[in-house]
Amino acid sequence: MFKDRVLFIDGEALVIDKPAGLPVDRPRDRSQSLEDMLGELTFGFQRLPWPVHRLDRDTSGCLLLARNPKSLKKFGQAFEAGIVTKRYVAILDGVPEETSGMIDLPLAKVSTAETGWRMVGDPKGKSARTRWELIEVARDKALIAFFPETGRTHQIRVHAAEGLGLPIVGDPVYGKGGPAVMLHAAELTVPREGKPDVHAEAPLPVRFHNAGFGRG
Repeated sequence: MFKDRVLFIDGEALVIDKPAGLPVDRPRDRSQSLEDMLGELTFGFQRLPWPVHRLDRDTSGCLLLARNPKSLKKFGQAFEAGIVTKRYVAILDGVPEETSGMIDLPLAKVSTAETGWRMVGDPKGKSARTRWELIEVARDKALIAFFPETGRTHQIRVHAAEGLGLPIVGDPVYGKGGPAVMLHAAELTVPREGKPDVHAEAPLPVRFHNAGFGRG
């Protein structure tokens, strides 16, 4: 399944293009997850690789796995230090008035027995900043590049819905829902001291082309 999805590999790092619909961690419903499939990602190593960060189940794209405990710690520290560069692309349910900007909206977690948990904009929440740029407009929707400067849970999804007032198409929590969540981790760069960066780009998925974007 993953042979054609390897975007970067060396002795320390593996970046795959995670398919939408596949959770990274084993979910409560015990459906198949990446955690169950790590044996397919050893590529000659005896040790299983381990995800350094997380993507939501319905988000596709660049996912970094460490190939040994030392690199897992090193990459984890890079994420915590905020020196990892990430670019996401998303289709929004509408077109923003501006063509670029910075969303500075702290986020907090709220939970109710009826609807479960979600993230909301909250001045008292944790700092969250996302830069964005308009790429393309089609069918009264917008393809946006998001560059998160922090790594909060559901950051881009909430920043689209509350910061821009335009939820991501297909988002079941912050938007109208639908057959597919139009959010894709398109690019990832992790600097390494004394070595070339870990760098990967994941091509735009078919579901984006089917929505009328990225054909040119």
